[in-house]
Amino acid sequence: MRGADLEVRRGEFVAVMGPSGCGKSTLLNLIAGLDVADEGDISIDGVLLTGMSEDDLARMRRQHIGMVFQFFNLLEGMTALENVVMPAVVAGTKRKAAETRARDLLDLLGLGDKAKAAPVTLSGGQRQRLAIARALANEPTVLLADEPTGALDSEGGEEVLELFRRFHAAGQTILMVTHDQPVADAAERIVRMRDGRVVDDGLVGAAATRVDAAAGDR
Repeated sequence: MRGADLEVRRGEFVAVMGPSGCGKSTLLNLIAGLDVADEGDISIDGVLLTGMSEDDLARMRRQHIGMVFQFFNLLEGMTALENVVMPAVVAGTKRKAAETRARDLLDLLGLGDKAKAAPVTLSGGQRQRLAIARALANEPTVLLADEPTGALDSEGGEEVLELFRRFHAAGQTILMVTHDQPVADAAERIVRMRDGRVVDDGLVGAAATRVDAAAGDR
């Protein structure tokens, strides 16, 4: 990152595009507190990440961040239901409430009949839907998605984008990285990056997430 400046308003669905190595994934890692900027500030819903300890960043992630990865990152030794329950329990939600929320999400994402299934038995599209359910378990301020359709066929990819559209319509803030223009077109706004900078950014206003950061190559 080289002085990237980005503001995402609450409730927006924003796609970030750019060539490989331009800093798209680093941007998501900075917002999630997985990487730390060398300088500059990052804030989420008014919470300033700068100077936070690792423990504070972990608590911030549990409260504010949901993450969807290209290759799912599911826990293969747990059932589909347990994959969704675990983040909420770790965040302090009572198990009964966490299971109720998890079952509701699985039903919403068309996986209600897969609650007891192991992730390895699911199709690629089902695994990504499960990953989305897990990311939404704690009702995050912002959903971060790093190439969420990259490991899926066209049908599975369209399923994921349709889910994102539905959650966005319900008010979920989504920041999605992609190299695929048709995927980016699903968002209401497209940000373009090059060489660690945001070179094409549109709207400004009240922000859910604020990034003004620089980070060396990692």
